[in-house]
Amino acid sequence: MRLILLIIIALVAPALPTQAQESIVTGISTDNIALTADFEGSEVFVFGAIRREAPVPEEAGQLDIILTLRGPEQPLWVRRKERRFGIWVNTEGVRISQAPSYYAVASTRPVKEILSETERLRWGIGMDQAVRLVGGHPTITDTRPFADALVRIKESQRLYAQLEGEVRLVEDTLFQTTFELPANLVEGTYTAEFFLVRDRKVLHSGGTEILVQKAGLERWIYNLSQELPLVYGLAAVALALFTGWLAAVIARLLRR
Repeated sequence: MRLILLIIIALVAPALPTQAQESIVTGISTDNIALTADFEGSEVFVFGAIRREAPVPEEAGQLDIILTLRGPEQPLWVRRKERRFGIWVNTEGVRISQAPSYYAVASTRPVKEILSETERLRWGIGMDQAVRLVGGHPTITDTRPFADALVRIKESQRLYAQLEGEVRLVEDTLFQTTFELPANLVEGTYTAEFFLVRDRKVLHSGGTEILVQKAGLERWIYNLSQELPLVYGLAAVALALFTGWLAAVIARLLRR
């Protein structure tokens, strides 16, 4: 009986539809950004293709792409401003345990439409997942508005961005988008992540890194301040004295 059952399974199996094995192949326009004195921002062009090992079943849902770019993490304090005695002062504050210095999410459609909440939380996609609070607060019952305020501040500085519908997907195979980086970038390693989504689930993901660092004279000065702080301090004092002396000489010549 068991032998007959195995023979039936072997005959029927080839006729069953094959689930497409899809993966994402990606690339970026640069993996190194130099911060110089005249740096005014940059663009990172992200592109890729979908690789398939079998045809996609007709009943499969729509294909979507989500791309994220995240800068170095840093702890921050967000404080509430209140008007007291006619002036605005900082009052209660909440510590943000981790917040990326730069964070952008680009997608073919709104993220909440193409990804289930469980998957979104699992992969940490979205502004509420990028900005993490550290526990509670002894006097503030609802700390989430502080995280939302941080997002608004970062968006006004062009350091956070939600780019819904900005990923162009051609014939469910090729995709591309562009991340615009402002001039006020923090030095460090930036992580680009790629998510292939179908039926509100992540089928495949990948990532790569972009190194953002000072270059030229700025890099030399920074290294000097970190490696030889005494020499850096003496040089700064000498430069200040020379600048003051030069200004005095120029002023004396102009009075003549």
